[in-house]
Amino acid sequence: MSSYTPPQVWKWDSESGGRFAKINRPIAGATHEKELPVGKHPLQLYSLGTPNGIKVTVLLEELLAQGHDAEYDAYLINILEGDQFGSGFVAANPNSKIPALVDHGTKPPTRVFESGAILVYLAEKFASFLPEEPSARAECLSWLFWQMGSTPYLGGGFGHFFAYAPEKLEYPINRFAMEVKRQLDVLDRNLAQRQYLCGDDYNIADMATFPWYGNLVLGNAYESAEFLDVRSYTHVARWASEIQERPAVKRGQRVNKAWGPEEERVPERHSASDLD
Repeated sequence: MSSYTPPQVWKWDSESGGRFAKINRPIAGATHEKELPVGKHPLQLYSLGTPNGIKVTVLLEELLAQGHDAEYDAYLINILEGDQFGSGFVAANPNSKIPALVDHGTKPPTRVFESGAILVYLAEKFASFLPEEPSARAECLSWLFWQMGSTPYLGGGFGHFFAYAPEKLEYPINRFAMEVKRQLDVLDRNLAQRQYLCGDDYNIADMATFPWYGNLVLGNAYESAEFLDVRSYTHVARWASEIQERPAVKRGQRVNKAWGPEEERVPERHSASDLD
């Protein structure tokens, strides 16, 4: 077993960290000047088709499917090329993480960053997919924030060490696999009693959680389905399969997608016809 002794003062090594080493750095702020494009619709989304980005495009497509005037422009932010450190994006999200939303339908324009905050903002703006009754609303927000607090263990923890780290290390893989399985068990026990996370109604808590745990149990994340025995979480699998069949979910998963088969990729989206 290799041993590591932390130095007295940590210093950043920009070459360490494996495949995605260059998407993060220990300081904030812009690295270069680059203004964000602005399309014709009030809602401007700057994102990438990762789980956190998919949450928002799924909600926007669901709102459109309901008949709301939620048309939007979606621009690709390629984090592997450092787009998130451009001055315009940093102005929209000082944390330099996707997604970021700017609503030009308000004066002055409203910026919203953090995917969970964007979901709440849009759900409230269009009075959809977020219950109004206090107890039901509290349940929905509890599951939404559960997802926001839990998935760093799945993506930044398990996914990083299992799939992306320069070498396989037993301790962190075991540590994060244990936590991911505990989270799957939390979901499975809840979904044994309910159709959706908060009860009978599909809402933003499901939209937030599906791109992470739904894709995991469907075998679409980190090539880890067998390792994590995802098939044993039968209630999560049932829930994920039902959500995956929703037309708006299928559409939302294609927006800002920069990899995979060409016919599935819609790097930019400016009208519904871009997905047709």
